[in-house]
Amino acid sequence: MYHIKQILSLRTRLAMAAGLLAVLVLLIAAFALGSRQVGRDLDSASAQALRQAVLQAAVQCYAVEGSYPASLDYLEENYGLLVNHDRFIVTYEAFASNLMPQVNVLERA
Repeated sequence: MYHIKQILSLRTRLAMAAGLLAVLVLLIAAFALGSRQVGRDLDSASAQALRQAVLQAAVQCYAVEGSYPASLDYLEENYGLLVNHDRFIVTYEAFASNLMPQVNVLERA
């Protein structure tokens, strides 16, 4: 009789350990998926912040010089704009010196 109780308690302990292990694995998976989503949100926010910085530098150039710059390079050289070209692709399209340029920022894959 005593051996049956030991076997049952051993089986119960093994079942509890397996259940705890399963819960732990699920928690780790949920944390990994959540942190991946947070990373994506931060990347999106970084791209938006870069776009805003480019537009602000262009407006500053317009206020100082009376025309929008013809290229992104001009903003980088003369207005202290820093762009991480390894991380982002920035398209800067200036149609005329008195029209605000179109700016698009994409994250590199």
